[in-house]
Parts: sequence; structure tokens; C-alpha cells
Amino acid sequence: MNPNDGWSRLLFVRLGVILLSFFVFAMNASAEWKEKVLYSFQGGTDGAVPAGGVVFDQQGNLYGATQQGGGTNCSPMADCGTVYQLAPPSKGGDPWTETVLHVFQGKQHNDGEFPSGGVIADASGNIYGTASYGGTGDCVLLGIKGGCGTVFELSPPQTKGGQWTYITLYSFKGGKDGYLPSGDLVFDGAGNLYGATYFGGGKGTTCNPYYQYCGTVFELSPPKIKGGKWTEKVLHSFAGGSDGANPNGGLVLDSKGNVYGTTYGGGNESGECGSLGCGTAFELTPPTQEVDSWKEKQVHVFTRDNDGAQPSGGLIFDAEESLFGTALGGNASGGGVVFRMTKAGRVWKETVLHWFSNNGPGAPLAGLTIDSLGDLYGTTGPGSQYGTVFRLKTPVSHGADWTLYLLYAFPNGRLPMANLVFDRSGNLYSTTTEGGTGACGNFGCGTVFAVSPK
Repeated sequence: MNPNDGWSRLLFVRLGVILLSFFVFAMNASAEWKEKVLYSFQGGTDGAVPAGGVVFDQQGNLYGATQQGGGTNCSPMADCGTVYQLAPPSKGGDPWTETVLHVFQGKQHNDGEFPSGGVIADASGNIYGTASYGGTGDCVLLGIKGGCGTVFELSPPQTKGGQWTYITLYSFKGGKDGYLPSGDLVFDGAGNLYGATYFGGGKGTTCNPYYQYCGTVFELSPPKIKGGKWTEKVLHSFAGGSDGANPNGGLVLDSKGNVYGTTYGGGNESGECGSLGCGTAFELTPPTQEVDSWKEKQVHVFTRDNDGAQPSGGLIFDAEESLFGTALGGNASGGGVVFRMTKAGRVWKETVLHWFSNNGPGAPLAGLTIDSLGDLYGTTGPGSQYGTVFRLKTPVSHGADWTLYLLYAFPNGRLPMANLVFDRSGNLYSTTTEGGTGACGNFGCGTVFAVSPK
């Protein structure tokens, strides 16, 4: 095993460096939506390889991050990454306009680098996200001190056309506090941020030979006095083995403040997934007293044979607080699944809503989005197609099957790997990590796209 093997396993979901041609499924409806590329990254100062999806502000601008581009002087990843804004055209037919809000500079400047999740926005228009490397921590990758990752904030200018203000809210140290933040952040009602790190936490020795420990879920609380420091607290450190390992981010909170998410590994130590485990869905319950600890409960331990394996994105709630998510694997043919988990008393029950078979476009690489009717929307990676956008329609009667519709199939060299987001008109927006007009290798530097009904 060479030093890149552990890195490759991490990027299995986030970058797609391992081909997924065996994760395929059959669709039962033809494409019925149209796509528009809003922006093609060129791979230079404008960024390359979008990290996660996009988020809207009140004016209809889109915001996101790229893993690469911007600069080339960061180490160990070389490409530093960016945070960008896309402004809609003032009249139809004109292109969207990209503005780079921040270029990451890496550990040598105590800045982050290489985001591996999208960004979120608060009610004031501030943008928050994570960078997997950089910061002031002393984590080492391949013999290079590359930092342990950061959480950042970007605040809009006071006057139109001014410069955004960037600050690092927290730099991970890489031991018990976490290493390599991954996935999207989420707010609670009090303004605290919640997220996950793929490694670190101080527990587990079997998750990776080159990165320490098996990951964390953390809370980042704002200062009580303006200008003070944000405070990080680890809510749970994963131990691997029968516990989960390598949480994906994309956390969700219920009405009582419980935190839910998935881990890519851990849980089931035997069977089809081997010693790394098939992954878990977990619940973290806040303490009743401030001095107590958060408690972890495994909502579901995946086994692959009948229920999926390696959950590939976070979870979402519907109006009845059932949980929905996706997994990369799940049956003998290697396809993935969309699943639902419902609670009866204190027990959660998992139901597979759709099995992806081995003769269709691909398997889900990201989480889901839900509309007001309870229909689910997601994307798939490469199979017989180069990625798709799909809808899973809720059944009209209790006990009936969910129906899968292919809304759009991407052309050659496109790889959607992020959650979708609706605009006010019901159109869907997200990113592809490949494709577009940029000259990044053979497949382009990635795009921001919209799909809409014809």
C-alpha cells in the first residue's frame, strides 16, 4: 500500500478518483428536463473542481467553493481553492458573472486550503464553510506540514462592489479536536455551527494508516463578546470497529436539538464490507446538564446485503421527521440505494425505497433534496451515463412503491457529486466536478448548472 491509498479512499466520494462504473441502476423514465451551464471553471484564478453544491442569497446570487484553482502555492495539495459568487444576468441570454470572494493561501499564511464541502449562508448574508487542510495546526501529510483544516466566515461588504471580509473561525489541531473537516456545516437556532471531520478525534487506530483516528462531530459556538474567539467542542469521537468511522458531514438537527448524520465506514465488522465496515447512521443527543456529555446512538448499522453500504451523503428530514439518505453500495450487483428511516418509539427502522441495479446510469454520490410534496431529488455518478439528475416520487397510497424518474442525463465527462438546491420557480441547481470548457486534464474543470422542466 502506498501513501496515496488512504487519500484515495477519502476522495472516493468527494472527488471520484476511483471509477464507479460498477455502481449502476436502471431508470424507468426518459429524460424530461433541460440543463443550462451557468458557469464553466477554467482552472486558473477562477477555481477548479467545485467542492459541494451551491447556496442562494436573497438577491438570487449563488455561492460555492472549489477544491482547486485560485493559487498554486499551497502544500501539500498545491492547488489552494476558492470561494466564489455567481451573479445572475440582468437580462435573459446574458451569462452569469463569477466573482472570486477568497483565494485560499494555505498553512504558510495560517489560512485554509482545499475545501471539501459546500458553503452555507446566515440571515445576514455571511458565508460559512470548511477547508480540509491549512490553518495553524501541525498535521503532516506525506512528510509535509499541511495543517489540519479550518472553519471560515466571509462577510459581505458594507458598500456595493467592496471587498468581502474573510476570517478563520477555527483551526483544527489534529488530535482530539479533529482533522480534515468534510461536508457542509449546519446552524442551530442559537447560531452554533455543527460539522464533521473525517479523521482526528483521539479514538480508533484502524481507519487509515496515514491519517490519525476515525473522525468527529463538532460544535462551534460564537463568541459572547463581538470580536472574540469561537469555541470548538467535540460532541463525539468515532472509534471505528463496531462504532462508526469517517463521518460525511451533511448533519441535520431535529426539533429537540438532536444531531443526525452518517459515517462512511465502521459499524458492521464482518460480512461483505470487511474490517472497514459498511457504515452507520447515528444520533447524538445533547446532555440534560451542561457538565454531561453528548450521547451517541446508532440509528442504523448498514450490512450491504439488504440495506445498503457506505452512505455517501448526509441525511434530510421530511415534515414527519423521517430521515432520508443515500448509500453507494447495497446489493450483489454493486448498486447503491435511497433509504428512509422512521422512528417508532425509541427504535428506528430502515426501509430501502429504491435499489439501483447494474445496467443504468450510475449510483448516488451525494445526499438528497425534498420538495413540498415529499418527492426526493438527487444525482448519480458515472455508469452507462456520465451522471444524472433523478426524482424519486412519493407513492400515492400507503405501501405502494416509490417511482424513480430520470430528469436529466449529463453528457461526456460530467460528474455531479453534490446536493441539489431549488430556486423559487422549482428549478434545480448544483455543480459537476468535471466537464465544462476549462482545460483541466481530459474532462474539464467543472461547472455550475441548472436543470428545469421543459
